[in-house]
Amino acid sequence: MGGWCPRAPWFPLGFAVGLALGGSLLQGLRQPWAPPGPPTAPRIAHLRTHPQSTENSSEARALYERVRILCWVMTGPRTLESKARHVRDTWARHCNVALFMSSEPDERFPAVGLPVREGRDQLYWKTIRAFQYVHRHHLGQADWFLKADDDTFVVVANLRWLLAGHPPERPIYFGKRFKPFVKQGYMSGGAGYVLSKEALRRLVAAFASRTCTHTSPVEDLALGQCLEKLGVEAGDSRDTRGRETFHPFPPESHLTEPLPLDRFYPQYSYYPVQWAAACCSDLSVSFHYVSGEQMYTLEYLTHRLRPYGYRPRYRPPLPPGTPPVPPSRP
Repeated sequence: MGGWCPRAPWFPLGFAVGLALGGSLLQGLRQPWAPPGPPTAPRIAHLRTHPQSTENSSEARALYERVRILCWVMTGPRTLESKARHVRDTWARHCNVALFMSSEPDERFPAVGLPVREGRDQLYWKTIRAFQYVHRHHLGQADWFLKADDDTFVVVANLRWLLAGHPPERPIYFGKRFKPFVKQGYMSGGAGYVLSKEALRRLVAAFASRTCTHTSPVEDLALGQCLEKLGVEAGDSRDTRGRETFHPFPPESHLTEPLPLDRFYPQYSYYPVQWAAACCSDLSVSFHYVSGEQMYTLEYLTHRLRPYGYRPRYRPPLPPGTPPVPPSRP
């Protein structure tokens, strides 16, 4: 559940955390430890969802059927009720399948119990085991596979628009693109990222053959390095006006804080950081560091609140190659 806090000196804190993780990793290397085996399916593991009806929703409902998205959420026993519950009750309802990945099974929630320990140094193992679980038990139920944290808010309908013009047989993934350490860049873990079905197949096969291995506890960077090695393209998730759709901070930080002047964030962002409202697409997909209470606010703002008498100022057509969808009813 990576990232940094937007209300603190982000990268100095990140360096300190990195040093701590490095020490922990070195200590772990001195002690023999066998990686956990692949997970098995619990009796109840996922939520089957249905498209949420809104006004003029025929286009969204058509995309729900054509762009099938499985959302899996990184969580843990301590945050199921304080964080993941709010994800389950808001945006996860818009996914075709929603899964909550923990280190302990919880059939009441429900949550998948992966054979991993909790802790920041286990994030990449947890990510690997989660994708292995999804590939083994749910590959045929979706075409795109989204990883998000339990403090990430996702507008799934906007994600479907972004993905509609890309065939899932293409090895590609999308997210908030960072540029250091990986030639093609890599996707921020906190903002969430989505893999095509072919990208997922290659990732799971690479760990089975040991083409990729557990190289670092830094989940998003290690995954990006592996996917680049496998020929999985880092996709451009900006809208038709060049505005970004995946965001590593909450909306108020992107809209009100001077992020273009930050000492470190512009150096990490693959694309130029923009000021105020130019920061974010009208069809934004995700925000990170969102509190449980704010989940309900964003769900209301994105799916219910409308100014009377106005049409959306930005309504781009579906990407080229997308089959036509039924017109919206007046």
